[in-house]
Amino acid sequence: MICAWKQLLSILPPEVGTQVDRQGKETLQELRLRLNAPPEMVTAAGSVWLKGTVRKENLDYVVNSASRYSPWCASTMAQGYLTAPGGHRIGICGDAVWNADVPGSFQRFTSLCIRVARDYPGAADRITDTRESILIVGAPGWGKTTLLRDLARRIASDCIVSVVDERGELYPEGFQRGKRMDVLYGFPKPRGMDMVLRTMGPNYIAVDEITADADCAALIQAANCGVRLIATAHASGIQDLKQRPIYRSLLDSRVFQAFVLLKKDKSYCVERVVS
Repeated sequence: MICAWKQLLSILPPEVGTQVDRQGKETLQELRLRLNAPPEMVTAAGSVWLKGTVRKENLDYVVNSASRYSPWCASTMAQGYLTAPGGHRIGICGDAVWNADVPGSFQRFTSLCIRVARDYPGAADRITDTRESILIVGAPGWGKTTLLRDLARRIASDCIVSVVDERGELYPEGFQRGKRMDVLYGFPKPRGMDMVLRTMGPNYIAVDEITADADCAALIQAANCGVRLIATAHASGIQDLKQRPIYRSLLDSRVFQAFVLLKKDKSYCVERVVS
């Protein structure tokens, strides 16, 4: 297991970071900071409440440390998140300002959800047939990104894999890549997939979290150009996936030939499409 633990601690207020380092290094999945409430560590075994009360300056400290006042990070905050060094994703809630002409911004932060990025080399070893397009399916927090990261890396030992990493969290510094892997950071998935399709000559395109019709259209376009796909989708199983309108075009187009179905305990099974 690999985790950019020092980078995580570097963005936390010292009074919080000291407790997290002592209690959560091996088990921490999420750290939730809510204004005027105690910090909450979320682990596989449940929640642990830390000492102290989160203040406004604590939330500002995390956001400023994670973003380093970067314009790119400011633009992602308009979408409700930013990616900290080490690939740790920070979800943001608060008092937002929004209009149709300018990107959104936050006047005040009231809640942060820091999801810890961990790399588990070998996590995808049981997925033995990688000759076709693969969709990884699971609910939030079940390990979709972790499995995608390892699967794409393994495939990239032999095939050219272009990764469109919109949030900059799949292969942060310190996480190993495949030797034939190219990573495009920071572009929206549809535009990024079109770019690598035209310029990088991939055998596979890998993307995390299909969440929009435009994502699905770009995947179908790539498949129609002969490129194989590795992607993740939010659902608790095949039946749940079928009931979600956003994925209907992907299922109807049959661009994926194998589905990796995750369970809450992060185990998984593989189901194949029968023609």
